[in-house]
Amino acid sequence: MKKYKQTSQGNKLNSSPSMRPSVATMALVNAIMLTGASHAQTNTPPIKAGSNTNAPVKMQDVVITAEKVQDDNSYKPEALSSPKYVVPLRDVPQTVTVIPRAVFQDQGATSLRDVLRNVTGISMQAGEGGTPAGDQMSIRGYSARTDMYVDGVRDFGGYSRDPFNLEQVEVSKGPSSAYGGRGSTGGSINMVSKAPQLAPSYAGSIGFGTDNFKRTTLDLNQPLEGTGFEGVALRLNAMWHDADVPGRDEVYNKRWGLAPSLAIGLGTPTRLTLSYFHMDQDNMPDYGIPWVAGPNAALASIVDQPAPVDYSNFYGLTARDYEHVQNDLGTALLEHDFSDSLRLRNTFRYGQTVRDSVITAPRFEDIDPITAGNQFGTVIRRTDMKSRDQVDKIIAEQIDLNIDFETGPVEHAMVTGLEFSREEEINFNRTDANVQPPTDLFNPNPNDPYSGGLTRDGTFTQTKANSFCIYAFDTLKFSEKWQFTGGLRWDYFSVDYAPRVGTGNALSRTDTMFSWRSGLVFKPRENGSIYFGYGTSFNPSAEGLTLGTGANNNVDVNPEKSQSFELGTKWDFFKERLSVSGALFRTEKTNARTPDPVTAGVFTLSGEQYVQGIELGASGMITEEWSLFAGYAYMQSEITKSNTAGQQGNHVSNAPQQTFSLWSTYRLPWRMDVGGGAQYVGSRFSNDANTRTAPGYWLMNASVGYEVTKNFNLRLNVYNLADEEYIGSVGGGHFIPGEGRSAVLTANFKF
Repeated sequence: MKKYKQTSQGNKLNSSPSMRPSVATMALVNAIMLTGASHAQTNTPPIKAGSNTNAPVKMQDVVITAEKVQDDNSYKPEALSSPKYVVPLRDVPQTVTVIPRAVFQDQGATSLRDVLRNVTGISMQAGEGGTPAGDQMSIRGYSARTDMYVDGVRDFGGYSRDPFNLEQVEVSKGPSSAYGGRGSTGGSINMVSKAPQLAPSYAGSIGFGTDNFKRTTLDLNQPLEGTGFEGVALRLNAMWHDADVPGRDEVYNKRWGLAPSLAIGLGTPTRLTLSYFHMDQDNMPDYGIPWVAGPNAALASIVDQPAPVDYSNFYGLTARDYEHVQNDLGTALLEHDFSDSLRLRNTFRYGQTVRDSVITAPRFEDIDPITAGNQFGTVIRRTDMKSRDQVDKIIAEQIDLNIDFETGPVEHAMVTGLEFSREEEINFNRTDANVQPPTDLFNPNPNDPYSGGLTRDGTFTQTKANSFCIYAFDTLKFSEKWQFTGGLRWDYFSVDYAPRVGTGNALSRTDTMFSWRSGLVFKPRENGSIYFGYGTSFNPSAEGLTLGTGANNNVDVNPEKSQSFELGTKWDFFKERLSVSGALFRTEKTNARTPDPVTAGVFTLSGEQYVQGIELGASGMITEEWSLFAGYAYMQSEITKSNTAGQQGNHVSNAPQQTFSLWSTYRLPWRMDVGGGAQYVGSRFSNDANTRTAPGYWLMNASVGYEVTKNFNLRLNVYNLADEEYIGSVGGGHFIPGEGRSAVLTANFKF
């Protein structure tokens, strides 16, 4: 069977058409130039004699068997996983932060939120009544809850993600609807899954720590070469996790996951990868601590500030609150290389998230209900129950065609394709027949008796959304110094929203929208680039799969539009071991939704707002012993136009002015390595009214590792060294404290 090398789609435009290497040189280069783009593979056709020979000579086929080598210790990513990106990361005209597996493994990250602490410009958010708990965050001041992807397919369900099956996490900054469809005003997050490889590997870990921390992982990759199944490999990733949340009473997380995958045809022109992901969670959810509500005679001086209580206080009911979540993803990825310049990729995905949860939102009780208007004190009611009896499903099909060609002296790397998805969501309403006992702000009792009376009331909402898009991108290389990328995408998004058994009529809405992105890249030297990029995005009314009338009438409102301008530069230094970047950016929402000044409950598209700033980044190795992953972002934001009284001139919520992240490790000569890092998130407002402010905070972390043998090592990670009390996630009526100081000792093996 003829073999083909695996290589990176991201390096297609690096070669010069004027330089034609010899056959021997090509064979050597093809065997060793293996870069890190996950899943990307191309074949090498037979090399024929050049036209400068005296007579045509047909060379024998050069048969190359090679495998993509992933450096598990590298902090410097080389390329993005999506076939839409056809150049190396340093030539992408957009700020993209890629966190490789080596970084979050050294940090001992156990959640996606842990991984994203390495990304500047991100602010964590708490769940609210209209959105489920789980991974919620803003990027550059704009919500990204629905802008999360697994291997390029939207991952819509509300849950907390675990990185045990991730190869890297890619955070693209700025409006990018041309790449991902609806949303992505501030950016998007793509989680790249581990995939089978032809090189055998066996790894795992067992960890124990404070706060009853227990965790084990397994990563087995077994090729079947020599057994009659050439080009076939199996991979199995597994995880089990059980831990309390440091610094929080009663709160814990329990989960397990399994992710098997099978690849057929590795090293050949046609490759099929079948993968399945399952994760099951059983947690005690947490909505943290309330903001002080006013008017409040007892706490008049701190209205709209964090309640002055111990950050370990838990205001839920342990006999009622719970969170059960199941995730299932099945994926079939088919790739075929017609030639080195024509490649087809087809992705099919079925996904389902089942959430069954009850969370108590701590709210101040009206202590004088007889008097008109709320009067608050220090009593916390537990009647604000956030129930989710919800199922989210998605079926998606993506087809990408990569075409490389030349028009005269100009090299083209074109990507065209189409996507179709169907998303369904059903959420059953539940009521609690019993009276939930209130509790004291300063001395809550989470173990108050609760007899149980939670039942479905027969009503539910059901949403069905169909999406279709067609797109084309072309990267033109005019010379060794100049490149241009342009792309256009057309989206069709249709939603049917139906309240069943109850008040309200079925609602529907269809939006069509063009999005585009362009970028001009100047390369003064091969190891660097200077670029200017522009992109657009759109946010339809039913972006979160809900439509409303009455007080939340958005059914007749067209999509919001955003645009972004970015001027930046990227360079690779120290023999291309270290990548550094810097960018000036400005994102504008030109027609933000704002209440109609005349008709109550109706929204108009007459608001305006912007976020602008500077972002710096560095990742890789300064020396062969010293690794670094760091970033800094400074953001200014303003609501320049709004119909809501008092908002005009305010800052955009969840847009901290400064964020900073640093993680660095150094390998010592005694089979030891030490690491440490710092994270800073500046103060940010929890609402556009700017009445509630979460103070800024610093976190310090450290690690030390010891290589017992070549295949076995120990690592100690200590988090929040100063035991800083801080607000980790902000919400409307509450905030969730960040985790307190903790330590974990992990034993790792790898063969």
